[in-house]
Amino acid sequence: MSGEGDRYQEFEPPAPLRPFVRTIWTYAAPAPEPAVQRIAPDGCPELIVDIGSPYEEQGPDGVFRLQPPALFAGQMTRPLALRPVGPVELVAVRFEPDGARDWLGLPLAEATDRRLDMTARTAEVRPPVIARAGDPEAQVEVVVHWLEAQRRAANWALDPVVRAEVEGAEQEEQAATRSPAEHRALQRRFRDRVGIPPRILRSILRFRRVFDHAGEPESEGWLQAGLDAGYFDQPQLARDFRRFLGCTATEWAREQVGLARLIASQSYKPGPLSPH
Repeated sequence: MSGEGDRYQEFEPPAPLRPFVRTIWTYAAPAPEPAVQRIAPDGCPELIVDIGSPYEEQGPDGVFRLQPPALFAGQMTRPLALRPVGPVELVAVRFEPDGARDWLGLPLAEATDRRLDMTARTAEVRPPVIARAGDPEAQVEVVVHWLEAQRRAANWALDPVVRAEVEGAEQEEQAATRSPAEHRALQRRFRDRVGIPPRILRSILRFRRVFDHAGEPESEGWLQAGLDAGYFDQPQLARDFRRFLGCTATEWAREQVGLARLIASQSYKPGPLSPH
């Protein structure tokens, strides 16, 4: 369960940003439980601006280290373990799977399974967001204005081939049959625009759909949610829980609190993608 006083809100981006940004969300927890929170891959890169106490992130060596106050979280292919160290308040931009390339200015593959320090990059926007602490609507308005200025200045664009493949994955359409040369070309474009191959994106989106279908967090409920999401059987679902969350479904349901539980139950569902 979330702690008393926790607040999570999502805001739809304005029309010019909608092809690139799925949602802008805010979260505040005045007294978060000091527990490790497991965050699963979701298929969407994010820009996160902390204006409270940044989280600690567990590294490959098992050591927890403080995250920077602003970061870009690229595509994830493995679980992320975080724990709060003080009062939390943040504003985050959840990009479409292929929507962050022009904002980041780098191939998305360079951010896969990494959190890039964006403290300098957000130096202009973070102070006015901090000044509006406790007012999520005003914070989002500041971020939207900043993003829209950057979109116009850089003339953000999409790769229509990649967007079509992302839309097909979101809508659970069967992947198109391609020649080896076409497949390699698509892989290169995905490496640049998404950061992970199409096959892995489809696996992540299927795993995310488990949470969309989940009811009661019991073994039978998880199994039915997995079947509804497109899994063949319980062992296949269990493998992906280990792969993407590092635990069993029952362990996750029992242990997770705060931000991890909130974002698992909220709208990682497909957003309003742009027309081809």
